[in-house]
Amino acid sequence: MRKIVGYLRLIRPVNCLMMGFAVIVGAALANSGNLGVLWQNLAYGFITGFALTGASMVVNDYYDRQIDAINEPSRPIPSGLIKPDEALAFAFALTAIGFAAASMNSYLTSILCLVIAAIAWGALTTYTTVGKRSGLPGNFLVSTCVSIPLVYGSYAVVGTVEVNVLIFASMVFLSITGREIIKGIVDVEGDRTQDVKTLAVRYGEKAAAVSAVIFYVSAVALSPFPWVLNMVSFWFVPLVAVTDFGLVSSSIMLIKNHSRENARKIKNAALLWFIFALVAFIVGALVR
Repeated sequence: MRKIVGYLRLIRPVNCLMMGFAVIVGAALANSGNLGVLWQNLAYGFITGFALTGASMVVNDYYDRQIDAINEPSRPIPSGLIKPDEALAFAFALTAIGFAAASMNSYLTSILCLVIAAIAWGALTTYTTVGKRSGLPGNFLVSTCVSIPLVYGSYAVVGTVEVNVLIFASMVFLSITGREIIKGIVDVEGDRTQDVKTLAVRYGEKAAAVSAVIFYVSAVALSPFPWVLNMVSFWFVPLVAVTDFGLVSSSIMLIKNHSRENARKIKNAALLWFIFALVAFIVGALVR
């Protein structure tokens, strides 16, 4: 049982569910009136998003096992609960499941979805092997991986990417970049020992905090456009306002206190704000 729990902890189920749900959000934004007919594509897309995200979490922990031994020694691999080769085999299995699900759409969309999945996997591989030590470019790679499920969802149901999906993907890209910079503040001690060139390592925690806030506020600035451009209903507004409030309040807290402990709290809270944003977009698209 402890082993099973260890594998679950490796994939971070909340993150996997969010990415699977993000595929559905992308589909809903692209074609809200025909989702019932396309339920199989949505199911395959959810599995692809969930499995590939899980694989990415496992690969990340595999490559980070020495850093985590310093920063997060209780995680499954550094604690000895899951062996490194077991984690790698698990990641390969999840990857196979993700690509298999992507190939099960109709012929044209399956090719497009496989290409998008391959791009996401390439970005992930680049990040975990060489990108993470690069700092901000590595943060951008992570944000790309998190934004791609929305684009995938659009392609899965209409064979193209709609403008409203691009706007939301941009918001996700900006906010995830901010969170990754904050994560660099949390991990600054271990990153220094491994020569990981995050903004916190290169320029200090305060400069990293200011940079993260810029990305957070930029994401908030994009949030009114879907409603102003009549891409979503009014019900989008109160829900996305919760996300905006969370990101703005987190930004203020981070500027006032950019310690490792406070940065960790803000980084964890960001997942809640992202969930509200996902719900806001899907409710705004479906409830007219």
